[in-house]
Amino acid sequence: AHRICPSFLSSSSSTPLPTMGRRPARCYRYNKNKPYPKTRYCRGVPDPKIRIFDVGKKKIPCDEFPATVHLVCDEYQQLTSEALEAARIAVNKYMITNAGRDFFHIRMRPHPFNVIRINKTLSCAGADRLSSGMRGAFGKSYGTAARVDIGQVLISVRTKEEKCQIACEALRRAKFKFPGRQKIHVSSKFGFTRFTKDDYAKWKAMG
Repeated sequence: AHRICPSFLSSSSSTPLPTMGRRPARCYRYNKNKPYPKTRYCRGVPDPKIRIFDVGKKKIPCDEFPATVHLVCDEYQQLTSEALEAARIAVNKYMITNAGRDFFHIRMRPHPFNVIRINKTLSCAGADRLSSGMRGAFGKSYGTAARVDIGQVLISVRTKEEKCQIACEALRRAKFKFPGRQKIHVSSKFGFTRFTKDDYAKWKAMG
């Protein structure tokens, strides 16, 4: 019988095994499957990366921030919760630096309810004897994504009229966090209300 050195055992057990990185979002970009939300049957779903959907001065009345800029999606696709969080951080950071902490309110519009799955397979040596290939290929929950449509608003920023260009630049930077094509739309509405600026001024004057 071979003797095993105890020092070798201790050194090998302390070294962590390499873990696989996350799959790139291009694997989950297209709406190929039916919606698969978290339910009592679909359990064990990891928490979405984005937890805050309203950033900035969200309790400021609508009179303070009349200008609104939207980032509008131009494709029918999925946006992962990681991408939404990255875009939120990018817009927030640019607006704080250039517009000031007290002069904007950002709202993330889509919510990542769609669960994305992964069929985990082993890729190490000798894995062909362990893995089951495509047998039982319905995957485990891997993350969440938002299903977005053409013309759907992704991010809205309300701010003061003089800071409208800063908001446009902040949303331009957020476009780099998303796949596909987006458009920046300067809204004619008053803040986050459904009234145009002329109508709002007219009805406000009426009392």
